[in-house]
Amino acid sequence: MRIAKSLLVTPGQNFWFGIAAVTVSIFVFAYSARFGQISILAYYALWLPLVLVNYRQVLGNYAKYWWILGFGLFACLSIFWSAAPGVTARAGVQYFSHIVCALIIARTVDIRTLTLGVLGGILLVVVYSLLFGVHHYDPIDGSYSFVGAFSSKNQLGFYGSLGVYFAFAALFILRMPGLWRLLALCVGALSTYALFASQSATSIIATAVTLAASACIGLVLMLAPQSRKMLFLVVTVLLTLGVAGALNAGAIDLVLGAFGKDATLTGRTYLWSEGLRAVGEAPLVGVGYQAYWVQGFSEAERLWEEFYIPTRSGFHFHNTYIEALVELGYVGLVLITVTMIGVIGGHLKRLLSERHNEESFLLLGIGLMLAVRSFFEVDVMHPYAVGSFLLYYSAGLLATRREQNSRTPVLSRLEHRFGET
Repeated sequence: MRIAKSLLVTPGQNFWFGIAAVTVSIFVFAYSARFGQISILAYYALWLPLVLVNYRQVLGNYAKYWWILGFGLFACLSIFWSAAPGVTARAGVQYFSHIVCALIIARTVDIRTLTLGVLGGILLVVVYSLLFGVHHYDPIDGSYSFVGAFSSKNQLGFYGSLGVYFAFAALFILRMPGLWRLLALCVGALSTYALFASQSATSIIATAVTLAASACIGLVLMLAPQSRKMLFLVVTVLLTLGVAGALNAGAIDLVLGAFGKDATLTGRTYLWSEGLRAVGEAPLVGVGYQAYWVQGFSEAERLWEEFYIPTRSGFHFHNTYIEALVELGYVGLVLITVTMIGVIGGHLKRLLSERHNEESFLLLGIGLMLAVRSFFEVDVMHPYAVGSFLLYYSAGLLATRREQNSRTPVLSRLEHRFGET
């Protein structure tokens, strides 16, 4: 039996394949450390063979979009100066191939299919954690928290945040019909429970900020495109002044106190200072991608011991920019920052200039959530992670739309010319 190519690679027409494949991918991102290499192979098997179906449509032309591929390529190149070349080579290839898969998904899965696939995946992730999850004792702040089937409450909290946001997006941005609304409500309720059960302050704050920002954006979008930019500028200035005033009034201490945290953010300020100190070893290009947290390296071993990490793995500086500085220096910091700003700025520009653009509305919220979390977590620098997947999907979709828009005037002129003849 032959399957039509459109059922696999054409956005919209591959609705059921897209939902199933994205659902499996989200589950793999959550638990690849638990299920091992077989789950990673399943992820690759879903997306890479699509190149053989229609390579022109699936791959596209990303040669001029260096801002998307720059960080991944530089991570691979860091093998030449890495303190642990074997680790960097393996991790670099994994990260770059992960980017390729995300870009393939951006060209073959539309935003509605992606949203339903993410909701299905997060439903599986949260249910699995509720069924097989555990509580962990944190020796740093002396508290117990529910971590689900993860090793960290912040990971469970992140998936809870994404579940809440995508449920919000399905209901109020995409306005999904019928049974899909029931799926969104179910996932939203379970994700809210998981979010608060994890007691992850970063995830709760990021979710609140993202939902509030999305609500404000929704109000701005009610205006005509000509009026949006001015209103957006006014709102941005007012919010900036409000945040500055709140910080001067001691809002940080109040927020931290509400979550039972102290001014050191449960040891993170010390960890940040250690990371900034480590930058001095190789400030321009870093020690190599994932070449700092290596077993046997004295500084990594010391920090694992100080922060009670018996597995001696799965740890980082809890700040995307410090992690980038340590591993890939100022060059890596610029490249990952450009990618994140490019995603937020690109989708914001589309929103303010086009009358109705639900995909940029949704993906701008994702970009804002990743940006808020980037100051306290490292979501976008690892392969097979939902954060890096969403970042590069958002970037790939933005590049694809720009490519399509650049071709439209040419096609219009050709159609006009041949129509006259």
